[in-house]
Amino acid sequence: MTDDTGTLHISDTDMEIHKVVVGPMDNNVFVLRCRHRGDAVLIDAANEHDVLLDLASSLGVRRVIETHGHWDHIQAIPEMRDAGYSVGVTADDAGMLPSYDELIGDDEVIEVGDLRLRTVLTPGHTPGSVCFRVEGKPILFSGDTLFPGGPGATQFEGGDFPTIITSIEDRLFSRLAPDTLVLPGHGDDTTIGAESPHLQEWIDRGF
Repeated sequence: MTDDTGTLHISDTDMEIHKVVVGPMDNNVFVLRCRHRGDAVLIDAANEHDVLLDLASSLGVRRVIETHGHWDHIQAIPEMRDAGYSVGVTADDAGMLPSYDELIGDDEVIEVGDLRLRTVLTPGHTPGSVCFRVEGKPILFSGDTLFPGGPGATQFEGGDFPTIITSIEDRLFSRLAPDTLVLPGHGDDTTIGAESPHLQEWIDRGF
């Protein structure tokens, strides 16, 4: 596919990952697209609904899935739903959204054409935070759970620092290969291998 959108971030023979940065908090919005079938999913309908609707239409998006329910990740949900896109979120964060269509559980598979996204619940930033792992590819969409340099903030209502540390250690660092590319909800990409050696530093500093 020719990248007519100018948003292509990563690609191989099977998939494309597109990225746009929107809103006052510079949120990363990703679209995972199957190159064989053309199906796609949008991760975090954060803001600037006009941009996201154009992107979704251009790339064949079928649904929207949310990594968590904080305000800066959900502003475009009403317009996306009005345009016919279903929105999925975890049960523990569903009450934070203006509306949604389906609940996402732990260790579920979300099919995107021939691609499969595996859900990984990672509470801590919010009670219902979830990451999405591309099966068969070293790629993780981490939302606000893991960033370059540490975990997501936990000082907000519903956040808990010991919980996010447990999520990162037990559900990400202990299970994913070091070369796994981490695509966070804000900022630059990183890898599991770049971040995991610093876990004790984060624990010691308390954030």
